Amino acid sequence: RMSRHAQQLRDHDRNPCVAETDASRKCMDDNNYNKDMCTAYFLKYKSCRKFWHDIMMQRRRNGVKPEMPSAEERKKILESMG
Repeated sequence: RMSRHAQQLRDHDRNPCVAETDASRKCMDDNNYNKDMCTAYFLKYKSCRKFWHDIMMQRRRNGVKPEMPSAEERKKILESMG
């Protein structure tokens, strides 16, 4: 059974970067934990976190709730950006 924190990290409505997390972890597993082999995955994860953090901060400043858009809303945001 997963801890509450682990469940939140797996929740697509709360964590916009589940796919990037999984890809990084898989890369590490596949490459015997050689971080140098997974730099591109780490950068994608970092960009994802920064992008959604900035959106969350903007929504907080504007009084928008919830501060993190739902998975469905995030999909629309990304599609609108091309």
